[in-house]
Amino acid sequence: MKQKLDVDSWNRKEHFRFFNSFDQPYFGVTVDVDCTRAYQNAKDLDVSFYSYYLHKILAAVNAVESFKYGIDGEDVYISGRVDASTTILRDDKTFGLSYIRYEEDIHDFHQVVIAEIERVKNTTGIFTTGPLTDVIHFSALPWVSFNNISQAHNNKSGDSCPKITVGKLTEANGIKSMPVHIHVHHGLVDGYHVGLYIDKLQQLLDG
Repeated sequence: MKQKLDVDSWNRKEHFRFFNSFDQPYFGVTVDVDCTRAYQNAKDLDVSFYSYYLHKILAAVNAVESFKYGIDGEDVYISGRVDASTTILRDDKTFGLSYIRYEEDIHDFHQVVIAEIERVKNTTGIFTTGPLTDVIHFSALPWVSFNNISQAHNNKSGDSCPKITVGKLTEANGIKSMPVHIHVHHGLVDGYHVGLYIDKLQQLLDG
């Protein structure tokens, strides 16, 4: 359940109103995360690597408060729990948008992922569920190892949720790594908070 934030007493009031007035208030960074232990952890737990890293991506989002902020008109709210709207590729190479609910238990989450992939693969078109709030927009590009990426967004929509994209898993000198792009609304999230998120994500991947 989300709660409305008292913007007038918020120490980021001026920052929020300043950046929220921009035509393009978003910024993004791309980092390589070490997935060596994460890849092995997924095998040990008998879950897919996709389920494992998406679980940690969402766990980190839910652990960093600023990543749970959202904008609704002139108001800011804090989500009680953030889930994922992900792109899921079908056999005909089109994709559909999904809803993947965050579960703290990795095995429960893996079952949610399996069921949602199967559901979306048996639909057509982009939108396979109703309008979603309290989500991140997530995409995986396992074919591409990138060092930067741009994100499609509609400034007129008021969309403020974080967008996170991962790329191809590669290995060099025994270290597996994967690019992660994090795209956020600057009225809600600063570089400091992105740094907190990256540190938390790496900690969870290593767990």
